[in-house]
Amino acid sequence: MTHAQRTRAAADATTTGTGAPQDSALNVTTDGLPGWLDPVARAARTVRAHQLSRFLPPESGAGRQSAVLVLFGEGERGPELLLMERSGSLRSHAGQPSFPGGSLDPEDGDHTTTGPLRAALREAEEETGLDPSGVQLFGVLPRLYIPVSGFVVTPVLGWWRTPSPVGAVDPAETARVFTVPVADLTDPANRATAVHPSGHEGPAFLVESALVWGFTAGVIDRIVHYAGWERPWDRARQVPLDWRA
Repeated sequence: MTHAQRTRAAADATTTGTGAPQDSALNVTTDGLPGWLDPVARAARTVRAHQLSRFLPPESGAGRQSAVLVLFGEGERGPELLLMERSGSLRSHAGQPSFPGGSLDPEDGDHTTTGPLRAALREAEEETGLDPSGVQLFGVLPRLYIPVSGFVVTPVLGWWRTPSPVGAVDPAETARVFTVPVADLTDPANRATAVHPSGHEGPAFLVESALVWGFTAGVIDRIVHYAGWERPWDRARQVPLDWRA
């Protein structure tokens, strides 16, 4: 199933036979988006998995299905992105800045249709206290893979149409919740290449007293690129990662 087919299926599956929405929060629509999000929405309709990452889901179907919410809002300094810092005591990706999200639960439904949409909103609410009713889902990126943890991740794009208070709901899972202005993410002074002790290199962002790297930084980097927001930056600038990363 192609990305476009999956997006249409996700939207179609939210309606009953009469066309009435079963869950309005699960509609995927670009209606009413602010103009500055149009490039992101356009990119989401055409981008392919291999354009986002070299780590793709195993053809065998193995992997733990999960989803993250890539939530754009508008703050005091303009467009921004919601992130959280994972608790340092977690088994997977401890202490890392990330998008809200997690594994699909059985009640979330089919991972090829509305499951990732429901999981992304549910996990965001559980981790940050976000009110899902204020979120407009406007796109779904292709599924990607995190080899170190075996997660197959569907990035779900959202517009924070009606902002709600957010914060760390459970300190055992979330250390803090914060927003990052898009202007800071595109500022060349805040960009670097993260170098893992294993030798793996990837994009990184030094923003809001945090080093954003790994899967999250990779998705942000590609969104910034395909939305046409990227500014030239020094790719030779390196930030070494701790061996525990």
